Amino acid sequence: MAWIEIVIEVARAHAEQLSDALMDSGALSVSVEDADEGTEDEKPLFGEPGMEPDEAAWDRSRVVALAETDSDHATIVAEAAASIGLANTPEYSIRRVEEQDWVRLTQSQFDPIHIGKNIWVVPSWHDAPDANALILELDPGLAFGTGSHPTTRLCMEWLEEHAPKDLTVLDYGCGSGILAMVAKKLGARQVIGVDIDPQAIESAQYNAERNQCDIDYALPAEFGVAHPATEKFDVVVANILSSPLKLMAPMLAGRVAAGGSLILSGVLARQAEEVAAAYAPFIQLSVWAEHEGWVALSGQLAG
Repeated sequence: MAWIEIVIEVARAHAEQLSDALMDSGALSVSVEDADEGTEDEKPLFGEPGMEPDEAAWDRSRVVALAETDSDHATIVAEAAASIGLANTPEYSIRRVEEQDWVRLTQSQFDPIHIGKNIWVVPSWHDAPDANALILELDPGLAFGTGSHPTTRLCMEWLEEHAPKDLTVLDYGCGSGILAMVAKKLGARQVIGVDIDPQAIESAQYNAERNQCDIDYALPAEFGVAHPATEKFDVVVANILSSPLKLMAPMLAGRVAAGGSLILSGVLARQAEEVAAAYAPFIQLSVWAEHEGWVALSGQLAG
């Protein structure tokens, strides 16, 4: 089966409303793109991961609606325009979308990722490139963290270089659980992952089972009950964002055992100094490594 795409260029003020109206008028799906994509006028809309803009639109937006080939696309556009009060039906073009094996096409976009010296993140439909490496079987999903983002990569490389063999590890903001699994596969005695998103906890538990890793995952409230503030960890890693990292400085630093290590990422290079300053009353942090404008900060608590 083939489909068509209805492509409409509109001003920012109408992009989101028109998107909703197109769905109501019979479109199967709708996306909004930068009409200046690929030109010198292209503007990035998203900044740090998780920091969504107030409005998912550009000054010149391109609304792309997917519809069935035999649908009345003229009526779809006209009804949508009228419903949001546009005086005239906007001009549009049609693109044909051929039938494809979408599962196979999607899978082809995700190859195994090599991280550090000996870590491979491998989707379930691929064979591991090196059977003797540290292998993590992990499919792209809803939870953040497959090793592709520089902040995740930096934390994984730190853990590989400072293998937590026989140590206790806390992964705060665990997402997919990838950092917790790396720690466990590197010999950690006990690993606990914490996240505010129940869906992330569910995903992390599933991933840990697939990778035969014995890890406890919990929401913050559950973690606080099972592991009171007096409980310390040899390694605390948090790959979140700079703002929450600064707010959580007393709590995260307070979870580090004497002589233990704290590793933070999700921090842009320009934010490193202010994040380190937030932790200075508790632990001295410095930039351990930088990748694509992101940094990992680390420090050791005095014994």
